[in-house]
Amino acid sequence: MGDSALVYHAKLLKTLNENFIHLQRIRNAFNELSKQYTFPITIENFRELIDNVQNIAYADQVIYRFSKLQDGIGAKLFKAFLLAQGENVDKPFLDILHTLEKLNIVDVDEWFILREIRNEIAHDYEENEENAMNILNTIIETLGELEKILVTIQSLMEKKEEGALF
Repeated sequence: MGDSALVYHAKLLKTLNENFIHLQRIRNAFNELSKQYTFPITIENFRELIDNVQNIAYADQVIYRFSKLQDGIGAKLFKAFLLAQGENVDKPFLDILHTLEKLNIVDVDEWFILREIRNEIAHDYEENEENAMNILNTIIETLGELEKILVTIQSLMEKKEEGALF
């Protein structure tokens, strides 16, 4: 492995680890909320949740970390993975997504849904209770997709390290 390959590999490991931390923090916060609430949460339970300082902190953490996770995967992890594979990443993001789709890492249509959720968080989260409740419910429904991307990339890295080709 050349010097640049080692640098790309190290960057990929660091980025993957950062994203797994975001995922774990989301899971931990949801676990705490799930002790009192069933998801998908109802508007009545959501109103109760936001009146509790500790619970709203957990909900805010879920929403914040989801944004960071979705951003981290899209802005850093995808490119780091492709660079570590020797791919050119100096191309439009949609082309990067199509390359990743061919490797069964991401579904392009699903990625844009996840991106839209992240955009809704940035623009609508605090505007009204129903939007905030829907965002929280949507995150719990779609979090598995982001986790699947992380696990798939981790698995492909491990196979490459073992000398297997994908």
